[in-house]
Amino acid sequence: MIYATLNPMKAKNLGPGKCADGQGLWLVKRSRQSGKWVLRLMIGGRRREMGLGPWPDISIADARTRASDARRTVRDGIDPITEREAKRSRAKRLTVAEAIDGCFAARQAQLKCDGKAGRWLSPLQTHVVPAIGAMAVEDVDQHALKEALEPIWHTTPESARKALNRISLTLKHAAALGLKVDLQATMKARALLGKQRHEPQHIPSMAYQAASSFYRSLCDKPQMTCLALRFLMLTVARTGEIRFALVSDIQDDVLIVPAARTKTGAEHRIPLTAEALRVLAAVRRRSGQTLLFPSPSGKPMSDATLARFMERDGLDARPHGFRATFRTWAEEQTDAPYEVKETILGHKVGSNIERAYQRSDLLQRRRVLLQRWTEYLLGATTGGEG
Repeated sequence: MIYATLNPMKAKNLGPGKCADGQGLWLVKRSRQSGKWVLRLMIGGRRREMGLGPWPDISIADARTRASDARRTVRDGIDPITEREAKRSRAKRLTVAEAIDGCFAARQAQLKCDGKAGRWLSPLQTHVVPAIGAMAVEDVDQHALKEALEPIWHTTPESARKALNRISLTLKHAAALGLKVDLQATMKARALLGKQRHEPQHIPSMAYQAASSFYRSLCDKPQMTCLALRFLMLTVARTGEIRFALVSDIQDDVLIVPAARTKTGAEHRIPLTAEALRVLAAVRRRSGQTLLFPSPSGKPMSDATLARFMERDGLDARPHGFRATFRTWAEEQTDAPYEVKETILGHKVGSNIERAYQRSDLLQRRRVLLQRWTEYLLGATTGGEG
């Protein structure tokens, strides 16, 4: 090591190694042509090294000025290394798009299938990221959110509502990172956007008085679509729970819908009546597939396939609406307990505390009510108390 005050010519002629300029300033050369400036400081009783930039881009005079500024900062009780890192962090500010990605990664474990279906991100990627994704998340205010969501606030209100709620979660995530964000921006944006004019449309359902004749009309049609609709009506399951159901999901006389395929994220057991089992027997003879109701290509049947069949029949009702058909029938034609009717639909009943103590899924009681519903569809009964 050479201990001598440097000058431009000496610095240029030095070979690889370290050379002290004095007061802790060092030139560290990798070769004759390149190197870097390093300042050694005592900060909080510890020796630290602070890079001051590359040589020869940073001249000796500039390196000495930078070193002097750093030593003055230490005398003022400030760590110049930490302060510089903070300035760099502020210079590269987190964007809205990056904050959304970070929030999504933190919440993945709470989402169905770790959010692989993309439903959590979809309204943000479609409506928010293109508008303000490049903006620093700390700059997001109610005006930016209003401008981004105003085009869809009344036309697609559900997407707009989901986007605004998830931006609120994103801002909370950014605040947890230590960023200065306006946590009330979404609330203010909602006030600026006003009440949504679009009224939510319920999925059209069939009157329960017409369900029996429709079901019996399906019994004479051997197409896979008709078998799927029959099974859907008998189980009152969600269409996705039936379209993606596997042969292996059937255990004895119960269809087990895995948690990953339910809306609630909890496993749902559906008791199968003798009529439902007859439908399954017909399906298995036809398909030989792992799916209960495959399309001709062997892939899951499309939801639109079921809906189009009902459209061609001149019906306004949709497949998902059979859940409302059943619920109305059960309410008006039986005295079944509320929790039995709701559990049949796969809804959560009671508070978290209540569910912690009441752990039965009421399988046998649901089986009784579904048997009465089956008999009603087959025309064997008009309802009655149950």
